[in-house]
Amino acid sequence: MRIGIDLGGTKIEGILLSDDGQVLARNRIATPAGDYAATVNAVARMALELERPFVPRHGTATVGVGIPGTISPSTSLIKNANSTCLIGRALDTDLTEAIGRPVRLANDANCFAVSEATDGAASGADVVFGVILGTGVGGGIVIDGKALTGKNAIAGEWGHNALPWPGNSWETPGPDCYCGKRGCIETFLSGPALADDYRRSGNRHRSAHAGTAAEIASKAPGIDPQRADAVLGRYEHRLARALAGVINIIDPNVIVLGGGLSNIGRIYENVPRLWQEWVFSDTVTTTLIANRHGDSSGVRGAAWLWPM
Repeated sequence: MRIGIDLGGTKIEGILLSDDGQVLARNRIATPAGDYAATVNAVARMALELERPFVPRHGTATVGVGIPGTISPSTSLIKNANSTCLIGRALDTDLTEAIGRPVRLANDANCFAVSEATDGAASGADVVFGVILGTGVGGGIVIDGKALTGKNAIAGEWGHNALPWPGNSWETPGPDCYCGKRGCIETFLSGPALADDYRRSGNRHRSAHAGTAAEIASKAPGIDPQRADAVLGRYEHRLARALAGVINIIDPNVIVLGGGLSNIGRIYENVPRLWQEWVFSDTVTTTLIANRHGDSSGVRGAAWLWPM
């Protein structure tokens, strides 16, 4: 059996897979935001609870965890995590101790990209760029079915490049990012960034109800439809510019989107139409698609961090 856990900024999701990939159990809880010890305990408890009913018959499972960051090759500690309480921590060691067996970690976007390139929406594509648009903005590159990690373990980290071709004075230098820079793509394309744009777009008499990214996208009650349309239009324009920069570098066959904002259906038509302006080619045949496995892509990829 295999346990895959997706450690996100707002939720922790876990699944237990049989050796043939069938889901035996699944669970989801809120992430103890900002509390490292509680996060380690929550992941460990989830792993043990997922497998407990099956241990008498099948034995214990391997454990793989997708994280919003990566392990530094030089220090073996977590770096580049938007869940900043993880930074500088020996998370693999601490989880191994808490669960009582070796644990493998990988970047959550890499887990997502591998899952979708293997048996998901991008199955069969030679070069896949997997994008996480959620609490943070991540990316993973898969070539011939294998994740490209890179010498510094940062391949695919497009979210911490500057937003290209800034369109107005507000985009330069842009919002502050937790990484210490300003104007990172993540500060424009994450869920909180979309919600912040909506709040900023209102006048001083606007409703006290600011709205989450999901509420804005669905124009839920209390959301101003005109403001929401304007915010979504700006979001699509920024996403098109940011992905054009990726296409100009790695020229993927497929770009597959995950995370909560991947559920905004209109982006799959509008963004490819917009990115034509910035891609350095006479035609652009790269496909932009939604994930097949939904929220399960990250946990499925994490579960398969251990070989057969």
